[in-house]
Amino acid sequence: MRVDSPTFVRFQLGAQLRRLREAIKVPTERAAAVIKVSPSTLRRIETGRVGIKGPALNALLTAYGVDNTELRETLLTMAREGKRRGWWAKYGDLPEVYRQYIGLESAADEMLNFETIVVPGLLQTEAYAHAMTSEDAFDPGPEAIAQRVDARMERQKLISQGTLQLVAVMDEAVLHRQIGGPQVMRDQLAALLQAAALRNVTLQVIPFRDGAYASMLSSFAILNFPHGPGVVYIEGLTGDLYAEGEDLRRCLTVFTNLRSSAMSPSASLEMIQQIRDAEHQP
Repeated sequence: MRVDSPTFVRFQLGAQLRRLREAIKVPTERAAAVIKVSPSTLRRIETGRVGIKGPALNALLTAYGVDNTELRETLLTMAREGKRRGWWAKYGDLPEVYRQYIGLESAADEMLNFETIVVPGLLQTEAYAHAMTSEDAFDPGPEAIAQRVDARMERQKLISQGTLQLVAVMDEAVLHRQIGGPQVMRDQLAALLQAAALRNVTLQVIPFRDGAYASMLSSFAILNFPHGPGVVYIEGLTGDLYAEGEDLRRCLTVFTNLRSSAMSPSASLEMIQQIRDAEHQP
């Protein structure tokens, strides 16, 4: 489910095409004209949201002056691989941005996740996920809600099967917020305690008493891959952001500082247990 994600292949191909274009300072508009698409379509190709066919890819590579036969063949192979369908394709109502994230996540071997308000998606119970999705500002409807929850439960196989290492840092607010009601929260906190017992899951909590800290207003997830550079994902109300390079390095530094600010894993689990027993009674 993770090694050959077509979304990951498209993302890496798009990033390579963007680097090639920027290296020779070709504007997006001019490159788009080469393959007779709109600039917005080319940007979607470069961000991995859509694939690119062989003839169009060849035309771009020629325009970019790429004459290395091995590189051209590698990129053409990536374009073919990127057209395959991932397991998440069966959920037809998933938003495109969510599909892309699932595809990248399924290719990762490590996730560093920081959350300020809600439980990390890979650790949410079905009831908690349903309560969260039901409050979507864009009112996805019962069928779409069910598909998103089902997809989230499917994603969690990465954790249960041990194919993904997860390090999750949470603000203490995550543990207090009554999402779905007391019983849902009680079960959710119990699920966190169970997940923390897995060898591939590490949980840490930043307590209220520590006051302000770096990135306290912005959740993010860093995905590291066995093949290719990592990427940081930041979800926003008006759009999602994927960043690499220097932005990724800065987020890695922030995450390291967050872990230093947080309580130890054992102390964090003690807090989760105490809050579950004291606050979230049915």
